Amino acid sequence: MSEGGTVGKAMTVLDQVAGFGRPVRFAELLAASDLPKATLYRLLQTLTQQGLVAFDPDRQSYSLGIRLVRWAHSAWQHSSLAPVARPYLDALSKELGETVHLAQLDNAQVLYVDKRNAAQPVEMYSDAGKVGPAYCTGVGKAMLAFLEPHALERALGQQSYHKFTDNTLIKSDALRAECEMIRKTGVSFDREEHEPGIICVAVPVLGASGRMLGAMSVTGPTTRMSLDGLAELAPRLQASAAQIAQAADTWRFPEQAAE
Repeated sequence: MSEGGTVGKAMTVLDQVAGFGRPVRFAELLAASDLPKATLYRLLQTLTQQGLVAFDPDRQSYSLGIRLVRWAHSAWQHSSLAPVARPYLDALSKELGETVHLAQLDNAQVLYVDKRNAAQPVEMYSDAGKVGPAYCTGVGKAMLAFLEPHALERALGQQSYHKFTDNTLIKSDALRAECEMIRKTGVSFDREEHEPGIICVAVPVLGASGRMLGAMSVTGPTTRMSLDGLAELAPRLQASAAQIAQAADTWRFPEQAAE
């Protein structure tokens, strides 16, 4: 087995362990895996020895290891927009009193990297650290729309197109057309496409070169918000996104002191 193949299979095992969201027994992993029993066991042993997976001998179960926590913290500091965006999310949330999300793309899916709850919180799927669909969320569509054409086509092919609500777009052609409109207007909406009763307005976070860095949104329930009302918040959202983008560029490429 090649090193590349080994690493890829090990990452798949890590994803499976993480996907259960709880300690998982070997038999459960085996039932969900395409790997032979001996290969799966060997990979779990290696991952455990490296601290990427933890094994509980009393419960005979596997869970993600503490080494991954250190890696996740480092990634959050060095790769996530969350650290530089924090003050802008705080200010926007305080001003509007509504739920504010910050997200980035992760393998054509939405990774929520930060969130501020509304003054009157409403239960919804999205929490920081969760992964959600791109094709039916405001932040997801905002990010897809500003991908380079080849990257967009690849991402469209990776969507699951599960129909969560009657408003969910479930065909790539329809999603492609909406992305074209979003690219023209710079604004995306979730029209109860992922969760009934939940709507949002979203905008991309674009770097100085126009490269898509992420997206942010204002989200709320249809019981007290409307799409027209959310549309009025788009300019304020775009101003915050521009501030985050500028801060991100400075953070990643600090000005060199004059010699």
